[in-house]
Order: sequence, then C-alpha cells, then structure tokens
Amino acid sequence: MYIRRFSVAVVSGLVGYGAWYTYKYQAGDFNGQSIAQAQQSRGLTTSPTLYAPPPTGTPDVERKAVIVGADNLYTGAITGDGPISKDTDESGRKVLEMLTPDQATQKLRRNEESYLVGRGQGVVRYDVVQIPSNDPIEDDHVEKIIELPQGLATAAAAQNSSSDWMFWGVFDGHSGWTTSAKLRQVLVSFVARELNSTYKAALADPSVDSPSSEAIEAAIKTGFNRLDHEIVHESVEKVLKSKSKLIAAELLAPALSGSCALLSFYDSNTKLLRVACTGDSRAVLGRRGDSGKWVATPLSVDQTGSNPDEEARMRKQHPGEPNVIRNGRVLGGLEPSRAFGDATYKWSREVSERLKQSYFGRTPSQLLRTPPYVTAEPVVTTTKIQPERGDFVVMATDGLWEMLTNEEVVGLVGQWIEKQSGESNGSSWAKMFSQQKGLPVEQGGKKSEGKNGQKTPIRQQQWGVKGGEMERFVVEDKNVATHLVRNALGGKDKDMVCALLTLPAPYSRRYRDDLTVEVIFFGNSDKSGDVVVNKEASASAAEPKAKL
Repeated sequence: MYIRRFSVAVVSGLVGYGAWYTYKYQAGDFNGQSIAQAQQSRGLTTSPTLYAPPPTGTPDVERKAVIVGADNLYTGAITGDGPISKDTDESGRKVLEMLTPDQATQKLRRNEESYLVGRGQGVVRYDVVQIPSNDPIEDDHVEKIIELPQGLATAAAAQNSSSDWMFWGVFDGHSGWTTSAKLRQVLVSFVARELNSTYKAALADPSVDSPSSEAIEAAIKTGFNRLDHEIVHESVEKVLKSKSKLIAAELLAPALSGSCALLSFYDSNTKLLRVACTGDSRAVLGRRGDSGKWVATPLSVDQTGSNPDEEARMRKQHPGEPNVIRNGRVLGGLEPSRAFGDATYKWSREVSERLKQSYFGRTPSQLLRTPPYVTAEPVVTTTKIQPERGDFVVMATDGLWEMLTNEEVVGLVGQWIEKQSGESNGSSWAKMFSQQKGLPVEQGGKKSEGKNGQKTPIRQQQWGVKGGEMERFVVEDKNVATHLVRNALGGKDKDMVCALLTLPAPYSRRYRDDLTVEVIFFGNSDKSGDVVVNKEASASAAEPKAKL
C-alpha cells in the first residue's frame, strides 16, 4: 500500500510521522530517516514518499485519507479499494477516508438557506448556513419579520403603507444545545414584547413620534434579562414546587447549559439597526467607502474574560476576588463573560447543591463566592443603515472569527458580490464592483484586532495557513454565507476543506467549532409583500418562515 504525505497537510506543532498507519500495512522508513528523525520535520512543503507493499491483482485507485491524532491532523493518498476507517492504536489515532471535493461541497450546502425579501424597503436578501462540529450542533439561529399594526406606527411611518421590525439572531450554545434552542424559540418574542410596550408608551404623548434611542436599548436589555431570569431562576421555583424529576429534566436543561446571543433589530422606517450582543458572537458592517472598496466596521465587541473592559467590570463587581477572571475565563472556567443559562455561575452554592442532591446538576466552582458572575444583559449598539452605499451585515458565531478577520470576511462578501454581478448581467443589488486584484476591502482597521479583546483568527496558526489572498480564497457558492464558511475552512486549498469537513465529532472540535453565519443585504426592493425562498442558494425549497 502506497502512502504519501501531502504538502497541504494540516499540521499543529511537530510533524509526527509515527501517526502514519494504515489498516493493513505499517509504513516503513522515511527515505532512510528514522521515525524519530522525521518527527523533527516542520512546514508544509511537499515531503518525500512513504512506501508500503502495494496491493496486487487490481489497478491502483488513489483515494484521500485523514489521519487524526491527539494533537495533529494529516492528509494523505492511499491506493486500493478497501474500506478506510479504523482506530490504529490505543492512543486514539484514527484513519478515515477523506471526503471528495464534491462530497465536501454537498456537506457545506446541506443546511444553507437564502431568502429574497420583497417588503419594499429595508432589506432585499439574507443568507444563512450552519456547519456542525459538535454532535448535535450547539448553535442555533432565528429570523423574524413583524409587520407593525397601524396603531403602533410612528407619525413618520404612517406616511408609508407599512413598516417592519426585522430580527436576526445567532446563538452559540455551549455545554449542550438546549439553551440556544430556547433562545431560538422565544428570545425575539421577549424583546418584541418590550419594544411594543416602549413604542406604545412613547406614542401616547402627542409631542413624541418615536421612543428615544435610550428607551429602545433599555427595552432590548429588559427582554434579554427577563428571559434569562425565567431560564435560570423561575425554572428552579417550578422544579422545587413540582418535586418531579421529569419536570426538572425539562426546565433545568436550558439553565445548566449556556449560550451566547447576538440579535439584530432593524426598524425599516428609521433605518436604524440595533445589535445586541451577549457573549462572543460578532456582527460586522460592510459599507462601500469613497475608494470604492468596502470598509469593515464591527458592530459588537467580544465579551470574554480576555476583554479588558469586561475584566475591569467584573473585578469592580467582585472586589477581593483575584480569581474572578483567571487565564481569561470567569473563575478560570467559562470564556464568555456574558451568557444565557450557565446557572452554576449565577445560582448560590446552596441552590446548586440542593438541585444536584434532589435532581441533578453540576458542581459549582470552588472559587464561587458572590454570584452571579455571568450576566445575560447585552451591550447594544445603534447604526444608521445607508442602503445607497450597499450596506450589509455579517453575523456569526465565534467559530468564523477564529478563522477569518473582520476585513477578510467583508472583503470576501465584496468578492462574492463582484462575481454575482458578472453572472447576473447587472443585478441592481449585486453590481457594485469592477474586477480587481485581491479582496476589495480597506485594510486600515486590521491593526487594532486583538487589542480590545476581539478574538483573532487563531485557527490560521493552528492549521499553518500560508499564502496571500489570491492563493487562499475562491468563489464557488451562490449562498454568500456558504461562501464565507468555505473560505474559512481553506478556500482554494481543497484538501484542507475536505479534511476539516471529514472529521467526525468529537475529533472535529479540536480543529473547528460549530459554525453559524448569516449575511443581511440592505436596500429597497419591489414591494410584493412576500419573503420567498431563493432556490438557487438554498438546500431545499422550503416555505418561508412565518411572521410573528
């Protein structure tokens, strides 16, 4: 059997040829080098070939394989037609047959969705995709459009035939999927209820035609906090009252797991976009600058223990507790400093121990002194959308931002728009650029990444990514969210894309997180009143999601 290590192998740390095994033959010497010598090799250059006895009687059929070790990932070619999937030794190394490029594309596009919005103003399209790493995926997402009743419309909106509230949310779950699923089900309803009350109160005053920006932000924060209180505290009251383990299993699951939340709220009348961030998912605005290139502007800040502002806030709230942030994590354990659920950081030690003894639960940290340490209250930003400048927003869980910078993400969307413009004979929303080299994005803001707590693309270092934009990125997808994920996982480096998508859980989690990406394009569309599936960029022609 013939085995070769590829130049595009994904390598973390020292290259360990000791990890190379097949299910039938063990590889021999490495061109005269011992395995110990070969383990000192570094880099991604093409290496010499490993040989083992080839199969006889049948023509060689080369297939790709992925070898997964405790800390390293390799790709290689194996000839023959036997099955490839086997644990090779007690250390947990595993050999898997690698997906072909076509199979990788099918996996990338399996959960993609795209919708064309014919509401006459505000938004023309949004694309979504999810790629799991955990099994089941712990991410979730939601999209809602609420047509305001006439009585709630502001004086300015009354001049228009209708006005919409539009919501998009991405939820990055951890320690389970139940909290993010809960957010998908009810977070928009909680926020919309508070906004409804706020707008009604403002319109009761004849001299006011809309609530203040501060009142709207306060309403969003109230919606977040009330939902988290229901998840974390009201659930305990109901469980203790019911004395039922079945009810405890249902109500405590969203409290014991956790989730970050990133929710965007767009008022089509005022063209104001509010982005509420709890945790480390991120929203970035793309807008055409005077140079004709895109400018990337973050609309949220990653809220983790590594963020200096978050650390200062928590140390002020918990004086005399030096370990409130340890190694960039809350009490040395939880990375996001704001999250829904995660009740063991919010309950008193007595509540945690009582629930664990009578039902089930997690043991709180030994460092727990003055809970709550984690809050679901978001930081809210307000941005005036300018559709005439081609504005779009990318919302994604942190799995994307571990792989790409803000500028790369915005530039990749610009590159995708350019390709669509060339293929669509001048689509009004896609025709924005002429052909140019590299990503069409200003690079001025790149230097500040990491200094304010924003995550940097650590996976590029882990994978050993090299080469410039022209060597890395590709446009192959009709769905722009899928386009971003493909390029985050390797782009033109098809072996890397295939290897990373081949890995099953839990191995995949060492190299990539769950990925949820949403891209919203702003503009003025024909007013059909409908939201329709964009079939060429969707995995299935499902019916549009119902409005609230």
